[in-house]
Amino acid sequence: MDYRVFCPSDGQGVVDLILPIQQQEFGVQVTLADQPDLLDIPHFYQQGKGNFWVALDDEILVGSLGLKDIGEGDLVLRKMFVAPAYRGASAVAAHLLTQALDWARQQGAARIWLGTTDRYHAAHRFYAKHGFVPVAVESLPAHFPRMAVDSLFFSLNLTD
Repeated sequence: MDYRVFCPSDGQGVVDLILPIQQQEFGVQVTLADQPDLLDIPHFYQQGKGNFWVALDDEILVGSLGLKDIGEGDLVLRKMFVAPAYRGASAVAAHLLTQALDWARQQGAARIWLGTTDRYHAAHRFYAKHGFVPVAVESLPAHFPRMAVDSLFFSLNLTD
């Protein structure tokens, strides 16, 4: 398994990973047009303290994770997806998250926020296992970029 920072040649692989999981596996009615960040990852994620990582198995993209810098020491975790065959025992998600958390701490970020749908039950357990705590929508910072499909929110304090 190869884990690395996103480069533009990974773009189509990211789209090919994420859209089927959203649309077919979880039935989320979201299109590529609804997610312009997927078409411009370097300018959307790889700015300020943000970054984007991918996991590849023999050059096939099987995992992704982005951190978007939203200012005031806050990052938003987005686009964390792992191909079904690579979930669980392969630890792809855990490795991607570890890279992202290490990066965030090195950048001096204070908190990571995330929004997700109520359909990603395994993801909710994964986030809790890694220290994220549920937060009420009213607790989100004013500068948090909410997605229309997000109904549950979590945060992780990096300064503890």
